[in-house]
Amino acid sequence: MAVYAIGDVQGCHDRLQALVERLQFDPANDRLWFVGDLVNRGGQSLETLRYIKSLGDAAVAVLGNHDLHLLAQEVKPAKQRQRNPDLARILEAEDARDLLDWLRHRPLLHHDPELKFVAVHAGIAPQWTLEQAKARAKQVEDELRGPNWKGVIQRMYGNEPRAFSRRLKGIRRTRAIINTFTRMRYCDTRGSINFEAKGLPGTQPPGYYPWFEVPGGKPRDYKMVTGHWSALGRFQGMNLWCIDTGCIWGGKLTALRLDVDEPEFIAVEGRPDSGKGKGRGED
Repeated sequence: MAVYAIGDVQGCHDRLQALVERLQFDPANDRLWFVGDLVNRGGQSLETLRYIKSLGDAAVAVLGNHDLHLLAQEVKPAKQRQRNPDLARILEAEDARDLLDWLRHRPLLHHDPELKFVAVHAGIAPQWTLEQAKARAKQVEDELRGPNWKGVIQRMYGNEPRAFSRRLKGIRRTRAIINTFTRMRYCDTRGSINFEAKGLPGTQPPGYYPWFEVPGGKPRDYKMVTGHWSALGRFQGMNLWCIDTGCIWGGKLTALRLDVDEPEFIAVEGRPDSGKGKGRGED
């Protein structure tokens, strides 16, 4: 059995099919992990969701910020929704309820103890152990799967608080957890996230570090695969593999084989025009 993680698809269904074909993926035997941002910008988000959902247990998908943005559009009255044709096709589809219910039941974090790999969209706070990260992810997953999930989605947006604290309660705690798992790129030694800095390391303000290089962070005795940071591109180091290689911006759609001693990258070309005018959503 082969296990592959796949970077941010963002509605590029045709590129996903090209990558799956190159992997010679067999859903009866192989497994795909998606590191979030399944939808938005690519023009084929409806087809992307339908395909990944159809894979059943052969696929694992963690939530990204664009996936949460789609759920936020669902709970708004139609007149208040963002003008985004790609997401509108999902919201207006006959199977919209099934697709969106499936999406909100996806995890924020997936851990395979046998492979010793963890998948999240953006990262894990450097001050958190894996067990703390799993517990905090579960808190939000339970909220999104519960009867009051619409209230959570409606109130999740915002940059405050910028750092998680055990003292946080209610929506502020939930928001801090969501922002860590789905929006983080740079933070300081206290875990305070800089949401404005999105470029390559070296372009961030003084006192901030790529989240995986923060001094004094908890040691990672597990391997991790993430997406989210297309400017960083393909990255490998410190038991971390980043695989958002900017398919939507004309880069590549990248897979990482996980079930081998030395994880290996496999990629197909992206579509140069696919991200133009599709709506940026929440970054």
